[in-house]
Amino acid sequence: MITLTDNAVAAVKAALSRISEPVEGFRIMVQAGGCAGFQYLLGLESVEREGDAIITVDGVKVFVDVGSQPHVAGMTVDFVTELESSGFVFDNPNARDKCGCGKSFG
Repeated sequence: MITLTDNAVAAVKAALSRISEPVEGFRIMVQAGGCAGFQYLLGLESVEREGDAIITVDGVKVFVDVGSQPHVAGMTVDFVTELESSGFVFDNPNARDKCGCGKSFG
């Protein structure tokens, strides 16, 4: 369903190591909004919700709610570090359009 690059896995593991609360993994959601129609929401997650798809990559759990699953099927998530900014980058085959910042798609 979703592929995480080694850089993305390392970034999530680093974030999880800094959290004092028990956290199981992270959640990827798609929500209406952004300049292209839909936007990605990422967050740390401590519980599985009904209908979640759970992808485990190198010990990192990714939770995807049932409404977001069709939007992210086949997506690759990377983490890039650049001079001006760092962050997650989404290569989504379901996106017909995307905004300049790459954080929303249509």
